[in-house]
Amino acid sequence: MQTGKPDVLDRIAQFLVLAVGLFALVFGLFMIISPLDWYTAIPTVITTGPPNKHFIRDIGIAYASCGFILLYASVNIHMRWMAALAGGLWLSLHGALHIYEVSVGICSPDVFVADAPGVLGPPLLVFVALGILFVRQRITPAGLPKAAVMKAIDNLNPGESEYMKDVAAAPGHAFEKMMHFSPAANHRHAAPVALFHAARIGATLVEDCGPCAITAAKGALADGLSRDQVNQMLAGGSALRAAEKLGFDFGQAVASGSPEAFTLGDQVEAQHSRDVRFELAMSAAIVRSYPAMKRGLGLTKSCSLTPMEV
Repeated sequence: MQTGKPDVLDRIAQFLVLAVGLFALVFGLFMIISPLDWYTAIPTVITTGPPNKHFIRDIGIAYASCGFILLYASVNIHMRWMAALAGGLWLSLHGALHIYEVSVGICSPDVFVADAPGVLGPPLLVFVALGILFVRQRITPAGLPKAAVMKAIDNLNPGESEYMKDVAAAPGHAFEKMMHFSPAANHRHAAPVALFHAARIGATLVEDCGPCAITAAKGALADGLSRDQVNQMLAGGSALRAAEKLGFDFGQAVASGSPEAFTLGDQVEAQHSRDVRFELAMSAAIVRSYPAMKRGLGLTKSCSLTPMEV
């Protein structure tokens, strides 16, 4: 799942959704504001029959609505991927209608070819953008089927989905709410990767939940840290470089409620920025919720009972 700053491929996906959103919005507004001018501006439309301003505006509203949804999605494509999917739905169905019409002879192949770039191109770009995100697992789990999320959790750390089964079975859409909450513990935008994961693992170790610590460690590996760095964190952080040791100690201080969190936080802010301090503090605070939930459900396994190495 996406945690750090968006990379080049993330930005390409974002740009594709943004570009389609702008196209759909402008195209739709043109149809709504000046339907007869739009009718004469698109050569292939004239062959479909006389203009109907009401129907042209109806279609314009659909285009503009898709545009607004896609623009909304493009701001935070990793969290709002479902909005991008919804925004591309009507566009793709519109394209499917054109394919159907040419396949049954309602419209000629030359008309279809002329319309294809503007009709099939936009939804295709949206799905290319979503494909980039899905293949690289750069989306948040909110919106994914429960079975897919549970499988992903078990793939990361077998057996860890046990407490999530209780969440999935709870009434009141608890599972969906949990999926919206979870990304906050992984939020990293300004913090250096090693500093961030040192704080996160340090906070997890305070809670004495071995499986949780291994899950956090595997997240650090996925974010590019070496096994040696991660295992040093799991071993208590004493062998870490001073830069990462500061993050580890800060995470532990936040998780344990120690007054040292104030001093260590000031050092983090002085050496990096307040944004970095915020990201470390938020992750250290939120990551405690998972061991606490397991403890409440009677499912916690202490660090002493878990091989603390990846």
